[in-house]
Amino acid sequence: MVSIGIVGGTGYTAGELLRILVGHPQAEVRFVHSASGAGKAVGEVHRDLLGETDLRFTDKLSDVDALFLCLGHGLSADFLQKNSVAKRTKVIDLGNDFRVSPTSCGERNFVYGLPEIFREQIRAADSIANPGCFATAIQLALLPLAQGKLLKSEVHVNAITGSTGAGRSLSETGHFSYRSNNLAIYKPFTHQHLGEIGKTLAAVQGGGVPEISLIPVRGCFTRGIFAALYTECDLSGEEAGDLYEKFYKTHPFTFVSSKEISLKEVINTNKCFLHVQKIGKKLLVTSAIDNLVKGASGQAVQNMNLLFGIDEVSGLKLKPSGF
Repeated sequence: MVSIGIVGGTGYTAGELLRILVGHPQAEVRFVHSASGAGKAVGEVHRDLLGETDLRFTDKLSDVDALFLCLGHGLSADFLQKNSVAKRTKVIDLGNDFRVSPTSCGERNFVYGLPEIFREQIRAADSIANPGCFATAIQLALLPLAQGKLLKSEVHVNAITGSTGAGRSLSETGHFSYRSNNLAIYKPFTHQHLGEIGKTLAAVQGGGVPEISLIPVRGCFTRGIFAALYTECDLSGEEAGDLYEKFYKTHPFTFVSSKEISLKEVINTNKCFLHVQKIGKKLLVTSAIDNLVKGASGQAVQNMNLLFGIDEVSGLKLKPSGF
């Protein structure tokens, strides 16, 4: 059994992480850290876990095999500097502190945790920088092209995300009255995940990559990301489909569909669904993930499995409702 601690335990990603880990056959959550919630039952905050665990939030840390950091962006490095974490403890950071730069903290060196391209590096790592949700959906849509050195023209991306992507803290654009029956663009061409996307694709392609022009959209639903990407490409539709099928053949959570995909097909799962089609000179790739699972906590557990030599799919055989 892998003993586990979770820091930042009251947020959406921590709640989703707990939902997965309470059913994981080789994991045992020892503590859930929260300075503000210390003493409260976990099931009081994460109501879907009522009856699933008798854990209570604590403001104390203890020695564990794996430590998940579910803190706000920019807080993980500060936490590691102020708190003593055993060298043997594997750290998986769900924030953005170590995805691009810096990639180290003290004696820890963080490996970027996208299993579909860095699986072997993850197995040998001591610390993981878990990818962002938009970054996951977009990179999985482009990795086969990058590996084939086929990213030559600007990539245009329109991606819509659910309200949970903004976190649990209250904000004007997170309120039901704002989100309901509404759509809005935010951070056009400047989203914080573009840095990690560009870094990964450049490493895979072996050089510079064209501009990734991202238009993020706030959706009127709670969870999921649906991204539509297009770029000019010399491959035929059949060649592109074969390229994607071959690339993801050995990866258990990313699937290429011959038919058009929809968002509900992946909600509550660690899957990414991709659909590829050629229209004129442009290759259109659609990508769908659950932002809280494959885009955050599910991928974090997938990385934990790799770190500890556990079957990669363990605890993650999650089925969507579909309707």
